[in-house]
Amino acid sequence: MSELTFQLMDTHAGGDVSRIVTGGIDALPGATVREQMHYLRDDADGLRRLLLEEPYGIPEMSVDLIVPATDPTAAAGYIIMEVMGYPIYSGSNTICTATAVLEAGIVPKQEGTQRFVLESPAGLVNIEARVENGVVEAITCGGLPSYIDTYRAKIHVPDLGDVTYSVAYSGGFYALVDAAELGFSLNRAEERQLAECAHKIVEAIQAERGFSHYTLGDVGPLPFLHFMGPVEQVADDFYRSRSTTYVHPGVICRSTTGTGTSARLALMHYEGTIKPGDKLETVSLRETGFIGQFTAVREEGNGHVVENTITGKSYVLARSEIVVNCDDAMVDCSGLHHILTSAHPERT
Repeated sequence: MSELTFQLMDTHAGGDVSRIVTGGIDALPGATVREQMHYLRDDADGLRRLLLEEPYGIPEMSVDLIVPATDPTAAAGYIIMEVMGYPIYSGSNTICTATAVLEAGIVPKQEGTQRFVLESPAGLVNIEARVENGVVEAITCGGLPSYIDTYRAKIHVPDLGDVTYSVAYSGGFYALVDAAELGFSLNRAEERQLAECAHKIVEAIQAERGFSHYTLGDVGPLPFLHFMGPVEQVADDFYRSRSTTYVHPGVICRSTTGTGTSARLALMHYEGTIKPGDKLETVSLRETGFIGQFTAVREEGNGHVVENTITGKSYVLARSEIVVNCDDAMVDCSGLHHILTSAHPERT
């Protein structure tokens, strides 16, 4: 059989498209969603590559595979796939996946505020959904505990000179740089230059050093860079800042990203400029935004970790069935056949 199929719901949050795989994929081996992610990464990476490369997609998209939860308290599990690989958590992907499980009826949609739990590779995620007239108007999800690993270090970057950066962990390691120090005002016309600048900085940091999480250990080379604009205080407990997130290699996110917003909260706490209960709205090159709330701080590892939530809205773009013809020279089916239900209908 050369033609394979599976089902998608395309969504976006803040401009970042998340392709939610809702059906057609076999159950993956693994006692937890994290173990299932490892299987997908190591033995079935064809799904990620298929949906993020031509002719089906572009690297700027993300993919989320809905899987059965392994924890009985969770309504569903999900595995996140991006151009850099398999992050264990993502705010924008979580917002999109939470919207998709409501729209697909995996979690029955209710008017008003409803709460449920999803299981990510990072663990359980509390979701609060606000539904008005049948429309999912907002999703608030728990961000990962975030902390500052490195504060205002310097590195020499070819063509840029000495660059000052901090590093936060918020689901992945983020280099945080001041946009104005690098000559950027964070408008859409700068998108290509931002990507080129970030690429050079990330390459330099990766060549010089690695990073280790206090419980996860080595999680690979630093994949993210977050350009920070000036912080404006718009109320006693509310701040706003233009922001841009880069994913290595080569992608400027359409949104400010949830984990990027969590990283900013960690830095602002480290610098003593916010307190528990305060909110930060990050605003993208496309004038979209997420709102992060600093909810608590606790001692863990060798320092403070910041508890936080991320709020945003996801829109459904399309519901479709992908047809994969392995005879097509543009399509690489390697690493794909053994997880597609339609490749072996006798198992259905």
